[in-house]
Amino acid sequence: MSQATVMERTPAARHFVASAASSVADGSRIGFENVSVTYGALTVLESLTLTVNPGEIVALIGPSGSGKTTALRAVAGFVRPSAGRILIGDRDVTHLAPYDRKTGMVVQNYALFPHMRVEENVAFGLRAHGANGDLIRKRVPECLAMVGMSAYAKRYPRELSGGQQQRVAIARALAPKPQVLLLDEPLSALDAQIRRSMLDELAKLHRDLPNLTVLYVTHDQSEALTLANHIGIMRDGKLKAFGESQSLFRHPPNRFAAEFLGRANLLPVSDLEPTDGQMARVRFGDVTLSAHNYHGVAASGDCLLCVRPHDFRFSHNAAEPNTISGTVISVQWQGDVHCITLNIGGEEVRMTSAPMSSPPRIGELISVYFNPAEVTLVPEDASHG
Repeated sequence: MSQATVMERTPAARHFVASAASSVADGSRIGFENVSVTYGALTVLESLTLTVNPGEIVALIGPSGSGKTTALRAVAGFVRPSAGRILIGDRDVTHLAPYDRKTGMVVQNYALFPHMRVEENVAFGLRAHGANGDLIRKRVPECLAMVGMSAYAKRYPRELSGGQQQRVAIARALAPKPQVLLLDEPLSALDAQIRRSMLDELAKLHRDLPNLTVLYVTHDQSEALTLANHIGIMRDGKLKAFGESQSLFRHPPNRFAAEFLGRANLLPVSDLEPTDGQMARVRFGDVTLSAHNYHGVAASGDCLLCVRPHDFRFSHNAAEPNTISGTVISVQWQGDVHCITLNIGGEEVRMTSAPMSSPPRIGELISVYFNPAEVTLVPEDASHG
């Protein structure tokens, strides 16, 4: 069975879906209430307040050391908060042991027992929860069917590919019917092609288990944007931004969110003047530009203009509104796109376009423009988030 094969849906799998969905309701909500985690004088998570609603996938992203994995491990019970509370549903689980929290967890290195066959690995969690033999014999085939691994029940982990091992790890996490599924960079050890396939399968799994609440930790922004309903961006143990995935991408509230989620161009602009609705005019050098003032940046102040690389388009008329000119610094062909870096008013600006048969040359002066409704202003006083 190839890694790209869609998870099979046998009668056992369909029964598993129905039974798991009925076992999870409002009790699957995750709540962080001013949660801090410290190790001596070092604070690794600071006053995190966040709610993951039932049935949602929320992704926590951020650089290494940002606190995202600490937050997830605090939900799992492997890290004890120094302050604050963690709730699952209406239950305060802050001081409960991991096995009493009704969570399932999948980590990046699979963590399968090498001396156990696939079916034994999946049964392990059930045995740890005290399930009887009849329930184990019923649940293990259901879970393996759910992740398309029924044919591999008798194999050992060493006889499976990385993607297949991760499917088994997911089946093991789902076997006890957890209220919450915790995913700690589950795809980072896989190669790019298998990672894309597993993303599709995780999305399909969640469609089949719509009441299952998922907290997903990743350093890969594309995984977060593909899977998550909401995204939290963390740095230095603090939550720097949180919002619905598309809105957070289109309207980042600060510099760090804009640069980390999508590598936006941030141009320093001034002399903000409100126009119609949420639109505004600003000055970039000696050019007047229009943009969406989504965050209501105050008039007359300095701010940042957030323009994604794909928002720029080539202009053939320098007098066209929202047109700026710059010198080509580099041109890179990446198969499905050309990536071009420009020097515009002393700022390095990145843009992408569909592949071109005759891309611009290094040193060439070109003009580009953007749709004002597709870009946004970021307040300068929040730029360091």
